[in-house]
Amino acid sequence: MKQLLLSILFIATALTGFSQDNLKLPALSPTAKITQEFSTSNIEISYSRPAMRKRRIFGDVVPFGNVWRTGANAATKIKIGEELEIGGKTIKAGEYALYSIPEDDEWEIILNKGTGNWGASGYDKADDVASFYVKVRMTDKMVQNFTIDITNITFNSCNIELSWERTRIVIPVRAHNEERLLTSIDKAINNPNIPYYQSASYYFETNQRLDKAYEYVNKGIENNPKAFYMYLLKAKLAQRMGKRNDAIDAAKKAIEYSKGTANEKEYKHNAQKIINALSK
Repeated sequence: MKQLLLSILFIATALTGFSQDNLKLPALSPTAKITQEFSTSNIEISYSRPAMRKRRIFGDVVPFGNVWRTGANAATKIKIGEELEIGGKTIKAGEYALYSIPEDDEWEIILNKGTGNWGASGYDKADDVASFYVKVRMTDKMVQNFTIDITNITFNSCNIELSWERTRIVIPVRAHNEERLLTSIDKAINNPNIPYYQSASYYFETNQRLDKAYEYVNKGIENNPKAFYMYLLKAKLAQRMGKRNDAIDAAKKAIEYSKGTANEKEYKHNAQKIINALSK
């Protein structure tokens, strides 16, 4: 009898140890998080990714005309580190729930304060921060898992893309950072560690203040006469500004000073392209 009681106690202890807290199974809608550096801060998106699993999604699993959590499980959340224009609406820095109302030809996208909501059940229109409409685009390839991505990133614009089944939604995002960045550059140039290369690169890529960019890249070369990356940037600037001889000379120096570095092949290729284009 004593042995039987010990056996029962052992089994009960084992079953208790294998509690629900210890059970880990694959999630039907696994969570995902995107962190993308954009402008002078980050965009973070946290969401769950349901799968098609041979189901018809839009108009069925996700009914048209209803508020959708834009994912699965908890409300999808988007966090922005600076004021941005999203879908044409100005949104202050902060964290928001990303809801949507899908329709056959267009979706209403909603940014809402209810970041603690479980799906759409806690949605309250009174907590809406902004809403806008985006046309539906169709994809050639079937997307099995609901996917959010950040694409087409420039200095001041990007897209937030939602894809599932054959539906694709593209939300335009813009940072009105031009004046702020130009002011920051002007202030930074007066600091001890002068960011000549970064400032000149920004001016070149945004095609503004080219004279100032050329001045900065030349000052950068004075401080570091063998900086091959500086010479390539100078060659690009000179080419754009119509300074043919300066461009060719700077390109040749970029090739010369990049020899023996890990970047030799890349810089030689790009510098030679400038030389060839200006030697015709």
